[in-house]
Amino acid sequence: MHKKRVLSGLQPSGQLHIGNYFGAIKPNVELFKDHQGLFMIADYHALTSLKDPQALHENIIENVKDYLAAGLNLDNAILFQQSSVQEHTELAWIFDTLVTVPFLMQAHAYKDKVARGLEANAGLFTYPMLQAADILLYDIDVVPVGEDQRQHIEYAREAAKKFNSAFGDTFKEPEELISESVAVVPGTDGQKMSKSYGNTIPLFATRDEIQRAVMSIVTDSSGDVPENVYAIHKLYRSEKELTMIYHSNRGNYKALKETLIEDIDLYIAPMREKRTSITDEDAKKILKEGGEKAKTIASKKMADVRKKIGVAL
Repeated sequence: MHKKRVLSGLQPSGQLHIGNYFGAIKPNVELFKDHQGLFMIADYHALTSLKDPQALHENIIENVKDYLAAGLNLDNAILFQQSSVQEHTELAWIFDTLVTVPFLMQAHAYKDKVARGLEANAGLFTYPMLQAADILLYDIDVVPVGEDQRQHIEYAREAAKKFNSAFGDTFKEPEELISESVAVVPGTDGQKMSKSYGNTIPLFATRDEIQRAVMSIVTDSSGDVPENVYAIHKLYRSEKELTMIYHSNRGNYKALKETLIEDIDLYIAPMREKRTSITDEDAKKILKEGGEKAKTIASKKMADVRKKIGVAL
């Protein structure tokens, strides 16, 4: 049976936390156990908000280590750096000439980011067309996204339709893969875990870092069960196990937090150990090899695109 080709990606925007892991990294790692495709370090996308060259350079390498430590299967996944395949930005420009400004103005992500104070730069505005190029270059069948990102795939399908209508059948229209079980992880203050809120538990934290973060979790003194602690604990134990633990420690928030610290540390320790064994040179070698593989696929598609739009001589 034909395996569907998938593509996923991650912006190298900083240190990852357990919200990133359970919300995106773990589902992606699981997906690439049984599917083949590409995993992209989306460094050009990161430029819409990150303007620190040293930080971006370090984040690219560190995020490669993160995914390898989390178990990404390189037998099934081509791990590569977006900027190493220039065809992405070339195709994005072609798509920009096919869609209208009012069409791009409908993007929920653009509106949300501007509302949160991000500069309304042109890259942020045309982001959906670069993302469409990321996907369509590789004849991707399925793209895993959260429910709030469904529109991104709709934009990619629209770009494919616009090009196919103007220049002939060229691009496959991808499907979104929405996982209902993907966790929205609460932070230490009860809001969604986010670096911008300063409420995270780092993914590869030391035990001391885990302890400081967990002990800072805001608790509701009005009940026997601290909801924020319990919500994070559900990521590491079954509801059945937690029912027994929380019943026997009813009202003892300190004991419950100490149990959570132990569970997080036990879960993270093997990944943390694996991560320390991965060198910068290992990460760069994997990105170089992955970039060459991705470029082989992308350049073939772009050769066809250039011929169809009339610029190939």
